[in-house]
Amino acid sequence: MIIVKKTMETSLLCLLVLTSLLCCSTHQAHLTVNPMRCQFFPGDFVSLSCGENNSSAEWTVRRKATIRKSECGDGWGEVEGSVCDITYLLKKDTGVYWCESREGAASSSIQLTVSGGSVILQSPVLPVMEGDDVTLSCQTKTSSNLPAAFFKDNVFIGNESSGHMTLHHVTSSDEGLYKCSISGYGESPSSWISVSVKPTVTSPTSKATSIAPIPGSNPLQFLLAVAQVRRLLVFCPYLISTFLLVSLCRHRWPASSNTVSRGESLHTAQELEDKDQDVTKEHHL
Repeated sequence: MIIVKKTMETSLLCLLVLTSLLCCSTHQAHLTVNPMRCQFFPGDFVSLSCGENNSSAEWTVRRKATIRKSECGDGWGEVEGSVCDITYLLKKDTGVYWCESREGAASSSIQLTVSGGSVILQSPVLPVMEGDDVTLSCQTKTSSNLPAAFFKDNVFIGNESSGHMTLHHVTSSDEGLYKCSISGYGESPSSWISVSVKPTVTSPTSKATSIAPIPGSNPLQFLLAVAQVRRLLVFCPYLISTFLLVSLCRHRWPASSNTVSRGESLHTAQELEDKDQDVTKEHHL
């Protein structure tokens, strides 16, 4: 009984550890920026929100501006649940933003830049999928259709009379720092564009087949799909607990069965001995 009790305590402890690890790994938030761009002018409005299944209220928007880390409401931004609104951006609001839970888990971070100049570059906030088209827009405070020059890693890549440049079917080689300039207005800050490789699946006829692109090529749809897969992993602790309970029962049942069998054997032997004694007495009589 002592061994069985210790085994049960050890198994339950392992179950709790596994459950906590799985919960921490599956509950992941993502930061959403509205409007969806990385660069802003002073005085612009931006809304930051943390989305994570049905538990978004447990996450807080945090940032690192210069060398100081702080959370929304601590001298900047207005908090409403998991949403942080900055109604009037200042140059000092430039920094890295992310979502963080009460347990210390963190989402991917996003760099936001508040330009001190007259030109900004509108580019994707989230990584783009390989094969998608990406449009870059160079604009001033009053116009987004002026002729502009575009640069990648400080290398000139082209002029566009409309102020918009489209990168067709991007690949990993398109990753880098992009900026633009408008004659008479100046140059924008640089923003990093990341390209994610599409996941592949194996099939009997082909070793690697590309998965069909997500409808609309929207990175947020991809993140939501990943979140749904993570939700399925939440059921893992229940499967583990069921397996452990079955194992414990299998350890206890053989011991009980052996005890009953020994008792029945002793009882049967005693009955046979009594019968032999009765037969011997009858014989003597």
